[in-house]
Order: sequence, then C-alpha cells, then structure tokens
Amino acid sequence: MAGLADKKDYYETLGIGRDAADEDIKKAYRKSALRHHPDKNPGNKESEERFKEVNEAYEILSDPEKRRRYDLFGHGMGANGGFEGFGGFGGAGGFGDVFEDIFEDFFGAGTKRKRRAERGADLRYNLEISFEEAAFGIETKINIPRMDTCSACNGTGAKSSTKLSICPTCKGNGQIRFQQGFFTLSRTCTQCNGEGRIISDPCDTCHGRKRIRRERTLSLKVPPGVETGSRLKLAEEGEAGINGGPHGDLYVVITVRDHPFFVREGNDVLCEVPVSFVKAALGGKIEVPTLTGKMSLSVPPGTQPGKMLRIKGKGIADVRGYGIGDEVVKIMVEVPKKITPKQRELLEEYARTSGEEVDDGNSGFFDKVKNIFE
Repeated sequence: MAGLADKKDYYETLGIGRDAADEDIKKAYRKSALRHHPDKNPGNKESEERFKEVNEAYEILSDPEKRRRYDLFGHGMGANGGFEGFGGFGGAGGFGDVFEDIFEDFFGAGTKRKRRAERGADLRYNLEISFEEAAFGIETKINIPRMDTCSACNGTGAKSSTKLSICPTCKGNGQIRFQQGFFTLSRTCTQCNGEGRIISDPCDTCHGRKRIRRERTLSLKVPPGVETGSRLKLAEEGEAGINGGPHGDLYVVITVRDHPFFVREGNDVLCEVPVSFVKAALGGKIEVPTLTGKMSLSVPPGTQPGKMLRIKGKGIADVRGYGIGDEVVKIMVEVPKKITPKQRELLEEYARTSGEEVDDGNSGFFDKVKNIFE
C-alpha cells in the first residue's frame, strides 16, 4: 500500500469537487464502482486496486464526521483520528445500501432486497359539518374503509401455523449468501421473496395476502373552533402495516358549510341587522340573533348606517384554547319605500326645522349638480 504522501485525494478518486452534495458522492461512487468492479475486469490488478480506492474514498466521504475530519486533516489522521478505513458493507455511511444498488445493476432487476416491515398507508377522510358544529364542537362517528390485518391468520397469510414452514432455500434467513470475487455477497431469496417462510396452504380469508379490506367505525371528537381546511390526526388509524409494520395515520379534513346569516372572520362572527331610521336616530333596544339564541342589543342615538356594534364573548372559541371571539353586528338602516301623507308631512316638517330644502320632485340630483356649474 502506498504511503500517506502517495495516497490519492478522495475527491479526485471519485471525480467530484470538495463541495459535492451527498447525492453527488453516491452517484459518483456507483459509477466508478461499476466501471472498476473485478467481475467486469477479471484478472486486472489495476482495476482491482482502483476498485479498493473507490470504496475507501466513499467510506470516508459518505460519513459526515469522517468527511469533516478528512477535509481538515487529510490522510494524516489515520486510525487514531477516527477513520476506520475500508471495512464492511453496513454502518452509518450507507455503504451497504449503495452496494446493494450496484449488485442489482450487475445481476438484473430480478434481484430484490430483503423485504422489511412496512408502515401502513395514511388515509384521508373528508368530513362536512355545520357552522354551529364548527363553533361548538361535535362528537360523531365515522366509517373508514381500510386494509386491516387478517384476523383469521393473524397476518401470516397461512391457513394455520402448520401450513407455514421455513424456506428450504434460505433456511429462514430471507437472503442467500454467496462468494463473488473477493466479496461475500447476499441477495433476496427468490423462493420466499425474502420472507424466510413458505405458505403451503394460504388463508381462506385473505388468500395469502395477510390483509383484508374492512370498514371500521370510529368515534371522532371535533373540537370547538375548527374551520374549513382544519385537519384532525388519528394516530395509527390508517391502514395496517405489512410484515409487522405499524399502522398508518388517519387525517380527517374538515369542511364547514356556509351559514345563511353569520359569516366567520377569525374567531369573530359577523352579521347584518336591519334597523328603522327612527330607531337609528332616536336609539333604543333591538333583538339580534346569536349562535346561542336571541338577545337584546342597545342601539345608541344617532347610529349611522354601517355602524359596527360588538357583543363580547358571543363569537367562536379559539381552536388552540386562546379565548372566545365576539359577535359583530353591522347596523343596516332601513328606509321605507312607501309612506303615508301624514308621515310625509311630518318628515317635511322635520326637514324644514333642520334647515334642509325639501325636493318638490321637479329637480333631481343631476339637475342640482348642473345648477352648481351654471
């Protein structure tokens, strides 16, 4: 082996820059390893040596801590500096995963990795509720169709435990080990597909698939204050996992129906209430609707159209528990479309005492504007 002074720079070995990202390092390694693999260059000592250099470079640069030390001290750290050198295929550097990818490139797409426990899929359920239910919360039941572990075979896929035997090819390991050049490699057992066991008589219920589709009824508590787009997470209420993996989660997405009278703005509720011009001018009590029923509201004298009156604590609870909003009442002054002669006489008298000219009906607004500019 060459001395430290003769060792080639690891970045140069992989043909990458010193600022290369992890994914770039991985791609460069796979490319070089495939090119110089001994099986593609039988009897070529130079390729064999080059293959070792490529693996050594990747062993260091794929590990963030080893890469940091190498960037600081180069090859001089040695074993005392924490570099473990070119070793096995496992570990935090991800070497084993990359080598499995290369192995698949050599031996074709039929070579599969060993099956592992897989987490079940997450599910989404769309729930529509009323404006009031969103404001005060609701407890309801929902029916969720999902894939569950087959209870007939407890997820084994076999009719009985006697119908489930150790795979004779891999002896239950799920993988077959063999020698390839100077490496001992392993690949997924094709007879059991990495399961390690053989089903000789599949379960009559799931037909060997280990899971079945069924509908599950769940109790759901919707908290006060939710709005359209709110998501409620029910942990592990999604589909069952495979090969012992955990369930996925269930996400309930809320849609709130529009209210015929109220509009939500944050945690406040807004509504418009018509008031006669007499009540707006003189003031008084009016009856207004709220989310909890009708209540009396004082209208101050001289209230103008569009005036906002606030009723504390009659809004919607904050979904995070930060208090309750208000109800905001917008006053809409109603002008009568028809009046009696007596009412007209009184209004004209009011206008004259206020110094307001009463329109006799012969001159409209645009006539008045025209007169201004003449």
